[in-house]
Amino acid sequence: MPLISRLDRYLFRQLLAALLAITGSMVALTWLTQSLRFVELVVNRGLSLGVFLRLTSLLIPGFVAVILPITSFVAVQFIYQRLAGDRELTVMRAAGLSPYALSRPALALAVFAIGIGYWLTLSVVPASQTAFREYQWEIRNRIAAFLLQEGVFTPVSDDLLVYVRARDPDGTLHGILIDDARQKNHRATILAESGRLVATDSAPRVLLENGSRQELDAQTGRLNVLSFKENTIDLSESTKGEEQRFRDIGEFPLQDLLYPPAGVNQRDYPRMLVEAHRRLTGPLSTLSYVGIALLSVLTGTFRRHGGLWKPLLAIMCVVGLVALGLALDSVAVKQPAMIPLLWLRALLPGLLCALFLYGPALRDPVRMALPIAADAD
Repeated sequence: MPLISRLDRYLFRQLLAALLAITGSMVALTWLTQSLRFVELVVNRGLSLGVFLRLTSLLIPGFVAVILPITSFVAVQFIYQRLAGDRELTVMRAAGLSPYALSRPALALAVFAIGIGYWLTLSVVPASQTAFREYQWEIRNRIAAFLLQEGVFTPVSDDLLVYVRARDPDGTLHGILIDDARQKNHRATILAESGRLVATDSAPRVLLENGSRQELDAQTGRLNVLSFKENTIDLSESTKGEEQRFRDIGEFPLQDLLYPPAGVNQRDYPRMLVEAHRRLTGPLSTLSYVGIALLSVLTGTFRRHGGLWKPLLAIMCVVGLVALGLALDSVAVKQPAMIPLLWLRALLPGLLCALFLYGPALRDPVRMALPIAADAD
């Protein structure tokens, strides 16, 4: 028993180190590719690197929750395949370790990954999604307007463009041009000699002095010009001052997904229900992926020069399950009766792998203590 305990710790340490290394690498790569979408905020809007890092770092929990089952499969497949290549599995089998004894560290890793997955999907990811969307909304509606640069056409939003000829150290703006297309059929061009930014609780505003507002009537084609001595312009994306931010489905806690609160559009109910079951079944798929990896490395006879077909088959099975999960998510939104298939996809492959691995030993308990023959070619 002490030998088995030491072997369990030995294998689990290697598996855990591999899982952390692979997950960290995949998260870094995913973060790099996804964060390119926000480079525009730094390049065109002048946001600081700190704001960029804070915004994109809020996406990391979601990345980890999605890829953790897959990286668990990769870690188990890699470590056990290396152990087989180094003949360590052969020695363990010759010492009398059964498939269950050999797979115990991998199963412990799977349970660890499932616990982390549930913690992320049920708690951390909804909170990080909420923080991300709130911070992104704040950048678009408040922060960006205070970063107007001299001699640069700054796109505050898709429908609002601001140009400032000069900016004094005290914040006074000179030579202001604003192209405002936030109201359909009422596009306006606003010119002002000077102005200054005014911070409010709802949205940023600019107080313009000695200017004019030019608006082309879309129906008559007449140009209307209004001169003003002072005028306040709201620089948020909305023309109604305080813009209401609607929560995305990914921000709702599990309880609200299963029992939608009042005010939620009924058309979103199927999506919310599928999202709830996806959060509950996603981490459980780790057992199936790890079971596929164990089945590929712990079954069959040992070959000195290794084999490629079993690892490739295992990889193809996992890729197929991932693709099936994405397809079922889309189908279940339109047909909620398909939701039980989400649970079936997450659990059935693992149960089948356990049946193939441990079924013979369960029917004949004496085999649990017998060494497994290893034929060398």
